[in-house]
Amino acid sequence: MWLKPEEVLLKNALKLWLMERSNDYFVLQRRRGYREEGGGGLTGLLVGTLDSVLDSTAKVAPFRILHQTPDSQVYLSIACGANREEITKHWEWLEQNIMKTLSVFDSNEDITNFVQGKIRGLIAEEGKHSFAKEDDPEKFREALLKFEKCFGLPEQEKLVTYYSCSYWKGRVPCQGWLYLSTNFLSFYSFLLGSEIKLIISWDAVSKLEKTSNVILTESIHVCSQGENHYFSMFLHINKTYLLMEQLANYAIKRIFDKETFDNDPILDDPLQITKRGLENRAHSEQFNAFFRLPKEETLKEVHECFLWVPFSHFNTHGKMCISENYICFASQDGNLCSVIIPLREVLAIDKTNDSSKSVIISIKGKTAFRFSEVKEFEQLVAKLWLKCGAASTQYHDISTEVPISSESVDPSDDIEVQSLICQRECSKTVNTEALMTVFHPQNLETLNSKMLKEKMKEQSWNILFTECGRGVSMFRTKKTQDLVVRGIPETLRGELWMLFSGAVNDMAANPGYYAEVVEQSLGTCNLATEEIERDLRRSLPEHPAFQSDTGISALRRVLTAYAFRNPKIGYCQAMNILTSVLLLYAKEEEAFWLLVAVCERMLPDYFNRRIIGALVDQAVFEELIRDHLPQLTEHMTDMTFFSSVSLSWFLTLFISVLPIESAVNVVDCFFYDGIKAILQLGLAILDYNLDKLLACKDDAEAVTALNRFFDNVTNKDSPLPSSVQQGSNVSDEKSSHIRVDITDLIRESNEKYGSIRYEDIYSMRCRNRLYVIQTLEETTKQNVLRVVSQDVKLSLHELDELYVIFKRELFFSYYWCLSSPVLKHHDPSLPYLEQYQIDCQQFRVLYHLLSPWAHSANRDSLALWTFRLLDENSDCLINFKEFSSAIDIMYNGSFTEKLKVLFKLHIPPVSKPAKEKEAESAKNSPEKGKEKVDIQAYLSQWQEELLKKKENIKDLPRMNQSQFIQFSKTLYNLFHGDPEEESLYQAIAVVTSLLLRMEEVGRKLHNLASSTKGLSGAVCASGGPSEGQTESHLEKDPSSLRDEPQWSFAFEQILASLLNEPALVKFFEKPIDLKAKLENAKTSQLSSRTRK
Repeated sequence: MWLKPEEVLLKNALKLWLMERSNDYFVLQRRRGYREEGGGGLTGLLVGTLDSVLDSTAKVAPFRILHQTPDSQVYLSIACGANREEITKHWEWLEQNIMKTLSVFDSNEDITNFVQGKIRGLIAEEGKHSFAKEDDPEKFREALLKFEKCFGLPEQEKLVTYYSCSYWKGRVPCQGWLYLSTNFLSFYSFLLGSEIKLIISWDAVSKLEKTSNVILTESIHVCSQGENHYFSMFLHINKTYLLMEQLANYAIKRIFDKETFDNDPILDDPLQITKRGLENRAHSEQFNAFFRLPKEETLKEVHECFLWVPFSHFNTHGKMCISENYICFASQDGNLCSVIIPLREVLAIDKTNDSSKSVIISIKGKTAFRFSEVKEFEQLVAKLWLKCGAASTQYHDISTEVPISSESVDPSDDIEVQSLICQRECSKTVNTEALMTVFHPQNLETLNSKMLKEKMKEQSWNILFTECGRGVSMFRTKKTQDLVVRGIPETLRGELWMLFSGAVNDMAANPGYYAEVVEQSLGTCNLATEEIERDLRRSLPEHPAFQSDTGISALRRVLTAYAFRNPKIGYCQAMNILTSVLLLYAKEEEAFWLLVAVCERMLPDYFNRRIIGALVDQAVFEELIRDHLPQLTEHMTDMTFFSSVSLSWFLTLFISVLPIESAVNVVDCFFYDGIKAILQLGLAILDYNLDKLLACKDDAEAVTALNRFFDNVTNKDSPLPSSVQQGSNVSDEKSSHIRVDITDLIRESNEKYGSIRYEDIYSMRCRNRLYVIQTLEETTKQNVLRVVSQDVKLSLHELDELYVIFKRELFFSYYWCLSSPVLKHHDPSLPYLEQYQIDCQQFRVLYHLLSPWAHSANRDSLALWTFRLLDENSDCLINFKEFSSAIDIMYNGSFTEKLKVLFKLHIPPVSKPAKEKEAESAKNSPEKGKEKVDIQAYLSQWQEELLKKKENIKDLPRMNQSQFIQFSKTLYNLFHGDPEEESLYQAIAVVTSLLLRMEEVGRKLHNLASSTKGLSGAVCASGGPSEGQTESHLEKDPSSLRDEPQWSFAFEQILASLLNEPALVKFFEKPIDLKAKLENAKTSQLSSRTRK
């Protein structure tokens, strides 16, 4: 690798280096101790230790080239190499391209300048195709070279960044370098002759966390395949941990969670991943989650500044965050003040003419926001004008006082105007009113105490709107949160849910989208629509709105439209319960966009086949229980109890366990605070029932206690009629169970657990996602092993090792083959055995690693034929059961079983017509190519498998002449290198001769004795001929073979002949050590792909 020319003093240059070549202008040196016998003694050990611990160009590689000029004590380092071949190429290039030119220069200074310029030009040319695009390209190139030298991974493995740290091996810290690449976490250390090299694939990481103890103040704990690794002594441990977390989650999504990954094109090309890009991505994700913005938004700029809060008459300090379509602000002084300004609402952007460095943003509704003490505010104003698409760049100087009018306009009116045409077209089918206003209109003439309280709530919100504004750009403060905790008024619920969830932005950006999707999805029939129809009548069946066709039809349209919009989710149970509540308080189109916000942003991955998101949040919930309720953790022997109990809490936002009048208050808090509100409420419920839970003797008793608690949760202020309220149906008789008001419960959850931060939840979600997906993968593995173990003689431990190698090969193929369609076949909804399948190329690699017959000269042909034999449905893929059955026969099969496999390998399968193949494929996979699952086909397939009889050797086809010749060649190849090679050759020659004579007598051939004798004589000659001799004799005259009548053999004939030769029987029945083969395969699986 060419290096940026740097000065090296002559006395230092010769201290740790040995000269190997030199001329008048260049010197090639080798690092002292490198490839010397005994490691170069103490000097070699010290040099190796320095190379591992320190970081400088002079110590990064064992070879280097220096540029020298006569009579000078200063050399320039211009190249280095990881091996002799690399450095020799550089040296030869210098001799051929530079040396001849240098003689024309008159002065040494001109020579040095020319060499420096040439080397810099070479580096610039290399940089065009290099991955080194970090802050310090020189140091990164240096680290990249060392990374490639130490681990030798393929060139496509992208190094993202590297850190100096300590790795704890036992109680001893080893100083070295941690390399983070797209697929691996790697560590290298060399201290006083002791080398440590560690490679962990990200997809094998099940736990990644920051820890601290008495010895280690702060360290990063990595758990992979049951082994624990600790890294410490980082300069910036938080940044390092965040990057490791992102890379691990990236790998997990790419390998195991293709549904999520396919929806994220940013991660599609691992070669484009950089440290800075990952950091920016993490910030954007947190930014979008905090302000509830569309996932497509990217955080572009962050400015510290002050925002003038008019109703409080003070400037609050915080950060202005700017994305493509939004300007957002969040305070940092604990006042919980935040603002979201969509650029579509902006009318003008101005700057002040004083020293306050203020930016004034005016929006629709006669409202303006003043941001002061903004660094580079003039450039910011110009950028914002461009973002808003302003026609003019003329700025107006205005006074520093900016009044905010009390007049406000509901932005939902603007949205309605934008989609008015579409609403008119579909007004006959789409409801334009919330179901609650239709089925429970408020009667102003009969105001009871509850209605009066409801009107007081509305008045409180109107006062807040007057102070803070109304609509998407309103100020959100502590007072806003307090009003949400008390419960949003019925008449404002739909509007505020849209606002706080961010659904108002999605709807504004897609006018008319819902009406279009409804029209396209009407009449569709698939698995999702069938499930929707089945669950329609189960959605709040006690509510009058869903006892009528109006409510049922609206629910059907919203769910069907969403299934059409997002077929990867389609429909999932619990979506019907949530959507029915949304329809009660929001217009039909608004309910659709609220469902989009919940499924795609606020509860990511909840409503897919494996409900990964819900399982992740349950793991977060368990972690919070351990932190905040330790006495409950100590009492419960199994934490999975909380997962089983709380699953419905998360999936339905407590709607399925609380009375409807109380559950809507929880939904209020969820749309304002996100998953944080659900976690806080869950902790408050467990805390409230702590004494009862501690007194429970088993899980069933604890579930009963919680169910009784939920039955006694009420909402005393709910204005809903008693016929609708579910809590009112509970007996009011005196009992030991005390009624709990939902408002008090939510308020208590905020007071006790409100300190939980969004950032902590985000980090816990990332951390637990690794654990959840690895747990699901472990479950898949155990189920596969349980099924396969019934049909093979391999032990469970051997099967486990084999499964790891099988799956690892599949992943390795995907790491560096970006166009490989391998994992496109991974579908978690398929049966366990079908989730991971390998193609012919991957099988070939595994065959070479594991097969006891892999030493054969025709091993590639054997691998191809074996794959063809296993691929019964001709889809060019085989699963683990098929793969393990082949390995089992090779190692544990009897003589007859092994011979039968070899026999069948040489008989090509009979090709089937295309129509028959399609019919068989559909039969084997009833769900493939159909939207509706054919249950009868599954049952028929299952019955056939149960009745499938064991293959009889008499059913095998006969082996013809050319196939027998190839079969004989294969046997010769298998015997090559065996200690009994000569006797095996003699035995196979005898068998071949015997079979040919049997065929001659059996078929009474017409006077072909001469040719048969020639063939048998050639085979019997010299106690077993070489493969080349046999082949030349058998194929000397192909035309004569075509003219002769074709002879063939049955399997019984070949088997009986071979059984007469003890040497052959002994060869096939001798035990082979599979354990050693598996261990060797695990170590060489990665090294076989490394650079040679």
